[in-house]
Amino acid sequence: MATYAVGDVQGCLEPLKCLLDRVNFDPSQDTLWLVGDLVNRGPQSLETLRFLFAMRDSVVSVLGNHDLHLLAIANYTARLKKKDTLREVLNAPDCADLLFWLRQQPLMHHDPERKISMVHAGIPPQWSIQDALARAEEMHKVLRDDSLFLPYLVGMYGDHPSKWNDDLTGIERLRVITNYFTRMRFCTADGELDLNAKEGINSAPKGFAPWFSHPQRLTRDDTILFGHWAALEGRCPAANAIALDTGCVWGGKLSLYNIDTQHFERCACAPAK
Repeated sequence: MATYAVGDVQGCLEPLKCLLDRVNFDPSQDTLWLVGDLVNRGPQSLETLRFLFAMRDSVVSVLGNHDLHLLAIANYTARLKKKDTLREVLNAPDCADLLFWLRQQPLMHHDPERKISMVHAGIPPQWSIQDALARAEEMHKVLRDDSLFLPYLVGMYGDHPSKWNDDLTGIERLRVITNYFTRMRFCTADGELDLNAKEGINSAPKGFAPWFSHPQRLTRDDTILFGHWAALEGRCPAANAIALDTGCVWGGKLSLYNIDTQHFERCACAPAK
């Protein structure tokens, strides 16, 4: 029995199959963790969802920003963008089943035995693991509640508020939680976000730094698996922050990480057209 974590697939199914073949993945015994962004920009978003859905009992996934974007488009609260590759999903006869499954996925997964957490983008410096789990559970309840789901999707997009406050309520509270878990790269020590800078570590705006680099980060002693930040190319200077997005959809590679042995495998990817 082995547990593997894979970076942002984004509809790049063939590299994912390459990795699973390379480690002889057996869904009857092994478990696959996914850091989110299962779909979009790559060539096989529909096939990727179907592939993962078929072995869903062996899959642990968190939601990324592209997954939430798909849910928003499917529920008519957002429009397809020029570079989106989601139309096949929306037109598929099994779209409802696939998106219902996607909607059940959380924003954070925590394995207390291994003392490892998985998120799409990161955990802000001022939150402990328990803080993050509580905020992720708030979001999970909203995503599963039909009366809250659509209002959330309507107000999900936006960069403000840019910092968490315990007194936040309603959509502003949910938006900050969403942005921390699914969009964050750079922030201040107290969690103020800059969501415009998207390049490597050295591109941090003045006063900001990568979320994982703040010395007083409350999760600095916890192992965190994350994706989202392709410009890192899988290199993260924080020893216990494992960067898994190696830019597959941009012509890089898809990375697989054996959680127990800490061994990496990578398969090459074709760039998105």
